[in-house]
Amino acid sequence: MIAKTLQDMFRRYRRPGDIVFAVVFLGFALFLLSQLGTETKVVKRTKWFAQPALWPTVAIWGMVIFSSLHLLSSFLSPRIPGRWKEVGFWLLSLEYVAYFLIYVVAVPWLGYLPSTILFVVFLSIRTGFRSAGVLSLSVVFAIVVAVLFRALLQVNIPAGRIYEQLPDSIRVFALTYL
Repeated sequence: MIAKTLQDMFRRYRRPGDIVFAVVFLGFALFLLSQLGTETKVVKRTKWFAQPALWPTVAIWGMVIFSSLHLLSSFLSPRIPGRWKEVGFWLLSLEYVAYFLIYVVAVPWLGYLPSTILFVVFLSIRTGFRSAGVLSLSVVFAIVVAVLFRALLQVNIPAGRIYEQLPDSIRVFALTYL
């Protein structure tokens, strides 16, 4: 049947963890709204559509309104068991945040190239890719990324303290390109 009622068209099926996501997102939107006055400015003698605060204000109010509607619809939808199991699944991703933070701390000590190689190989092993071909491809990928960012794009990444132990001729090259 082609013709549907509005209720059929906008029927919402709740998922496990939906209400937790709605509460967290509304809280985040309200936090951003509370910071709007201190983080944005209204410039005198500037038209309203050219104000620096216009689009952040529109976006954050949109987040507050739509996250409120999402929370309301989550309360009105039938409850599905498994909320905390789903939230636990979300929290598992924080493991990779910890790995990245360790990588960020390691770069100034070990240098960008060695840290990137170790990080990429570790993540390959951690995600279950343990064959020699994949690990060697991971090393090649890490080298390409490091050379691309440091040498070609000249991104300013702190050189590793370990490079200071190298002989003078190699140290200058390592500090500049690796």
